[in-house]
Amino acid sequence: MCRIIICMVTTLSLGFSVFAEEDVLARKNSTLKRLKPDNLAATHSDVMAIQASRTPLDEMQKIHTQLGVSDFKGIFHAHAGDSAHTGGTPEELLVGAKQTGLEVVFLSDHFRPPQDFMNSWRGLKDGVLFVPGSEAHGFLVHPDKSVFEEMSGSKDELIKAVDQGTGMLFLSHVESKIDHSMDGVMGMEIYNRHYDAMDDLMLMVMNLATRMTTPEGANKLKELVQQYPDEVFAAQYDYPQVYMDKWDAETQHKRIVGVGANDCHHNNVLTLKMKDNKTGIFGTNVDPDDEMHELPLKTFPGLKHYFGAHQPGDTLATVDIDPYPVAIQNVSTHILAKELDEPTIRKAVKSGHAYVSHDWLCDPKGFMLWVQKKSNTLGIMGDEIPYQKKLRIRAQLPLKTYVRLIRNGKVIDEAETDSYSFKIKEPGVYRLEAWLKVNGEMLGWIYANPVYIR
Repeated sequence: MCRIIICMVTTLSLGFSVFAEEDVLARKNSTLKRLKPDNLAATHSDVMAIQASRTPLDEMQKIHTQLGVSDFKGIFHAHAGDSAHTGGTPEELLVGAKQTGLEVVFLSDHFRPPQDFMNSWRGLKDGVLFVPGSEAHGFLVHPDKSVFEEMSGSKDELIKAVDQGTGMLFLSHVESKIDHSMDGVMGMEIYNRHYDAMDDLMLMVMNLATRMTTPEGANKLKELVQQYPDEVFAAQYDYPQVYMDKWDAETQHKRIVGVGANDCHHNNVLTLKMKDNKTGIFGTNVDPDDEMHELPLKTFPGLKHYFGAHQPGDTLATVDIDPYPVAIQNVSTHILAKELDEPTIRKAVKSGHAYVSHDWLCDPKGFMLWVQKKSNTLGIMGDEIPYQKKLRIRAQLPLKTYVRLIRNGKVIDEAETDSYSFKIKEPGVYRLEAWLKVNGEMLGWIYANPVYIR
């Protein structure tokens, strides 16, 4: 659980004080409390109200048109048909992309020699751009061309091979690599859905397993997931404080591009099976039977309502928690680029012209962060701009919400607005976050890449 302590200046209509001496942004509800039907319904109601209040996209695009860029919705750290623990296929991922307006997919295939991951899907598929890549050596690896030989070598050899041309390397699963060097590494994940899932995994697994041990419970859970798919999947969300701390520290020394790690696999189809007439087993669609959790009848007597009509080995109930459309909406990386083609998208990402968003809360398209002097735009998120007098950071958002400006890792300004403006008084690395209030909790929505005022 993150704790963000801030001090008092004024009061916002969102229901808390700017710089208040309380943890107004800290998590209020546990995962299990968020999963209660009344809380899922309240969260959904608030999200629907937020989405209905957003400014129409066509009214938000003037600054994008002036700058000659479009906002392309993408995901990083995507798995499809690449390992035994991946339940989905590239074809299924493409269908999910079309359903959610996803335009760019950076694949992260697990390394499976003799197969070269650069031979995966590449280029436009039905209007969706696929960029091959791999999750290896603790990185998301996206070289221009094959690095098959270096994949089996040392980490340093791989970094050197990828760091050529428009090749990109992102530090992945940062929570276990806080002290990892960023030499030769151009970017890092600033949010990873997997980290949220692992934080209270067994608690959630046993809660859901218990619900599924009776037909009535399984049906109720399935109904909740069908009615509130995004809310169920996001119940484990925490602000990624560990990631942000490293990002803020590293950007003091060099430009580090932040991306969101979707880490989708479609491998959370919860599955209950009958092992024998005294035991059930619980796992997912990718778990072998002998690796699933055993549920003895004496502990879970509701299983008897299944066993009479089934034989050992039968599947008793399934609930799909992470279909690709839900995983895609959970977190994305929006890329500001001139065209939807691989060289242009790579160039935009390497420039840091991107922001991370939890799109299930609200479509963020129309968001922009830029620096201007008088009426002249000098750069956007990701750019490095020489310090000079009369610089101003500007941000445009699709709806009025809480934003905070962070300089060199410290919060220096906060506001409730849809049109943010801040006069720059000193050099620094400035980044912006936008938060939304949902069911009594403040949830992070948008994390923009910094502007570097040197």
